[in-house]
Amino acid sequence: METIDPKDVQAGDEVYVIYNNPHTPTVANIRPAEVVQHPKDPNALALFIHDTFHVIEDDDALFSSEEAAEKAFNDHYF
Repeated sequence: METIDPKDVQAGDEVYVIYNNPHTPTVANIRPAEVVQHPKDPNALALFIHDTFHVIEDDDALFSSEEAAEKAFNDHYF
């Protein structure tokens, strides 16, 4: 699985994530996300996805391409 280390991203990078729907836990989709400066912590980065900020955690799976995310998704869910 070709993931990006969260420590290697910079503001302005576009990454792909497997996004689990918080309202329907059995639904997951691959979505692009932009790496941005965290709005409340100038020393941190966040993912901007679905018009919200998500603090980047060490265990987040970030992918450089949609294809890599799809492969990981299929390997994990099917």
